[in-house]
Parts: sequence; structure tokens; C-alpha cells
Amino acid sequence: MLAAFAPNGDAKILRALRGRRDIRTRYAHWGATHRDGTRPLLWMHAPSVGEGLQARPVLQIARAKRPDAQLAYTFFSPSAAAFARGLDVDFADYLPFDTEGEARSALNALHPHALVFSKLDVWPNLARVAAERGVPLGLVSATLAEGSSRRRGVAARLLTDAYARLNVVGAIDARDAERLVELGVRHDRITVTGDTRYDQVWARVRAVDRATGFVAALASDRPTLVAGSTWPADERPLLAAWARVMAALPDARLIIAPHEPTDAHVRPVERWAIDAGLRGARLGAPDAAAADVVIVDRVGVLGDLYALASVAYVGGGFHSAGLHSVLEPAAFGVPVLFGPRFTNSRDAELLITAGGGATADSAAAIETRLTDWLSDDGLRAETGRAARDLVEGGLGAAERSWEIVSELLGGTSR
Repeated sequence: MLAAFAPNGDAKILRALRGRRDIRTRYAHWGATHRDGTRPLLWMHAPSVGEGLQARPVLQIARAKRPDAQLAYTFFSPSAAAFARGLDVDFADYLPFDTEGEARSALNALHPHALVFSKLDVWPNLARVAAERGVPLGLVSATLAEGSSRRRGVAARLLTDAYARLNVVGAIDARDAERLVELGVRHDRITVTGDTRYDQVWARVRAVDRATGFVAALASDRPTLVAGSTWPADERPLLAAWARVMAALPDARLIIAPHEPTDAHVRPVERWAIDAGLRGARLGAPDAAAADVVIVDRVGVLGDLYALASVAYVGGGFHSAGLHSVLEPAAFGVPVLFGPRFTNSRDAELLITAGGGATADSAAAIETRLTDWLSDDGLRAETGRAARDLVEGGLGAAERSWEIVSELLGGTSR
């Protein structure tokens, strides 16, 4: 009901409401015109982009090994709408709000043979109604943080039944498996399959085109720091440190990609470069290849630009929203640095333990770490190898996850 009256505006909640206008009609139309009742249908749900990246490798394997099956993908957050449009699936749309009526309507339209959630979110009403209809339920790349609020209080009581209904669960590691059992997952239905993002990231790295585009245009022998998904809270200590790094290593270069590359965010970085006496240019500018500071003013290119890095800095570690993914730069085999707020990032902790990355809590600490890595070829190579080895060690999770999903789907996987 609220979706029908949601006003215009860029607020996330308003976009979420508008995205669900006429959602029952969209589902019903697809079900009536495109659902082939002679084919099984796998429905995967991922709330946002991060969980979508974990679902995508499984969907890709499903497409390759089960060409007879139809694939449906749903998401909750409006930030995932563009991501969903890029998937090779037969149906993609918002997940309706979790009421019994909406769940019944969606299930009537899709007629899934299996419903699989990505990472953690299992919607209670949808899970209950699907289970009542005999639709098997799964969860892949499942993880539950030690301090998660789901493990206590009202949340734990509300979600226990939903997790108990899951037929198969693929946990990222043994500790996650133990915590998920505490949450309600049946012990005999959970296995450790790993994190499918490792496969996703590795495939992305292997697909980078180094001969054309921005990667080719900016190719250089200069020691290069690629700072990705930075927030102003990161940029204050990072840029202060970088000015001193360049005083010691004048040939060094910075490529910086703000998390929100709007003019309001990009212009302060441009002003900093001018004040520091550095040559700055936006990505794609004619003089970008010769610039000391290349400022990325668009989205969708950071994963490729890490190919240019000698060292990487990942943003979010000085920001309350949390650290962004450290896996992409690690997969390129470069040392990875990040701020002090990383305790909710399993990958960051693993990277530190493996010797492939480090954290820094001040401009002085950032300066020291970057100078060490950029000035010592042997140390940089050793740290980069450790980073890449960590990612390689996590490969295979997508295939293992597909194995448990295919059991739910039934039929023959070629």
C-alpha cells in the first residue's frame, strides 16, 4: 500500500517503495507470459549488491549446467537494481515486502522448484509459506558475525523458525556454521562450502582487459597507489600521508576513486592536489596519464583500475559504514592497506593474518606503511603474493555451493 503513494525523491526508502509499485502485477505478468511450467525454476534472493556478488557465481554455474532451468533473482535494496539488470537470469525484480499475502502472490507467479538465499537474510513469512508448499530452501555463502544482533533478544526469537526451515546451508567457515546452528539451522543440514565472492573476484581479475580502455591509457612504471571506495574520513589522513610519501618518493602516483564520485566529493580532492603542488586530472582527461593524482569521477571502473596498483588502499576503515571489500586488490597480488574499523570484515582479518595486508589508524601510520611497501620491492612482492595466495586459497566455493543448490533443484546437472 505504501509503495503506491511513495513520493519522488532520492532517499533510499523512497526508492525502495517506488520500486515496489505494481509489484504483484509485474510478477503475475511474467508468470503468465514467460514461466514455462515444463522447466524447473531456481529462485535466488540477495538483499543488496554485496550478497548479489555471492549469488552471481552460483547463477552462472546454474545457467551453464542446467540450461533446462529458468532462473529468477530478487533483491531488496534499490542499490542492487542496476546490478540485477546485468545478470543472466529470466526474471529479476524487487522482493515484495515480507507479508504472507505478498509471499503467496510471488510464489504463485514464479512456481519455484527451489528458493535459495545469499549470505544471511532469510525472510520469515516467505520461508514459511514456501516450506508449506514443499519448496525446498537453501542458504549459500552463509555467515554470521560474532557480535551480530541476530544472535540475541527479539531478533533471535523471530528468526529461529525461519532458519530451522532451511533444507541446506553452505557456511563460509566452521565458526559461521557453529553460530548458524545456534541461530536455528539444523546441524545435519549445514556444510562448510566457503565464500563464493572469492571465485567472483578471481574471475573479474582474469577478465580485465589491459590492452584497451583506462587500464591501457594509464599504464605506467611509476609506483602507484590505487585508493578505492574512499570516504572523506579516509581521505583526510590518507591525503595528508600521501603528500609526505611523495616528498620522499617524487615519482609515485595516486589514483583515487571516491565511493561517491559526485562533484561535491571529487572537487575537494582536486583542491588538495593543487594546494599540494601536484598535477591532478580526472579519469579520462587528456593529461591523466601524466598526472600525479588521477581522480576517478565515475562508478564501475575501480575493479579494473586495481590492475594498475603497486599498492592498494581500501576505504571505509575510518568510516562508520564499515570497510569495503579488500578482495579485489588482493586478487591482483598487491599489498592492501585500510583503516582501523575493520573488525566486521572477515577478509581483512584474514589478510592481516596471512601477511597480505595491514591496517593503519593515523596519517603517520599510513605514511610509514606506504613508504615501506613502495620503497622496498622485495617486501612489496612478498606481501602481494600473500594477498593473492589468500584469494586463490578460497577458490572453489562457487562449485561447492552449486552442489548443494543442485540437490534442491533436482534433475540432472551436466
